[in-house]
Amino acid sequence: MAELHDELLFKQPESTHYGDCPICCLPLPIDPSKTRLMSCCSKLICDGCYLANRKREVEGKVRHKCAFCRNDTPRTKEVINERWMKRIEANDPVSMYQMGTDKYEEGNYTAAFEYWTRAAALGDVGAHYQLSILYLNGQGVEKDEKKELHHMEKAAIGGSPNARHNLGCLERGKGRVGRAVKHFIIAAKLGYDMSLEAVKDLYKDDYVSREDVVAAFRGYQAAIDAMKSPQREEAANYFADKFG
Repeated sequence: MAELHDELLFKQPESTHYGDCPICCLPLPIDPSKTRLMSCCSKLICDGCYLANRKREVEGKVRHKCAFCRNDTPRTKEVINERWMKRIEANDPVSMYQMGTDKYEEGNYTAAFEYWTRAAALGDVGAHYQLSILYLNGQGVEKDEKKELHHMEKAAIGGSPNARHNLGCLERGKGRVGRAVKHFIIAAKLGYDMSLEAVKDLYKDDYVSREDVVAAFRGYQAAIDAMKSPQREEAANYFADKFG
């Protein structure tokens, strides 16, 4: 059983759990500041497609609508929450995850736990990761290392680079460097820069072969390149100039 578990755990995911932007069909950036969750349809889109849609609307002097579903986007928190709740009633895990995030930011950890638990049961990878954090910190639940690890592994298998990196850190802290290296390399190949740096550090300490470092770097670069586009670069420059 342990061998089968490790075979699944250390399998390289094809992409992160964010998947592709539903408009440009390129892998979504890992950095959440470069994506937008549309509350009207629960779709996560890249800033490049968001800005392209806004430019088209401004130039055409047309009303702002969602870049994906083309419906009006809610403008108040009250309306946004109403839409989340309607989608939650329809068993939408993305809306459950988002509502859990809102409750967490409000300091209501018990409610966050409830929403994330429901979302995780429906396969939401981000919810599994957040549950691992709750069990780690004892927020809304009793601290539980076994449940923390369970949800962190579920998230890592599902493609969460954050969870994968955290597993690497846990294994490294326990002295199981070989397992830590595997986790860091997998996360690096998903485009996670902190894991690539961890691989480099372990290489300096002779825990990683040169071949594995090269493979991790090439995988990292390939993942980063796949996330790039002229539209996304334009959006990054635009929002950097606008918000600093």
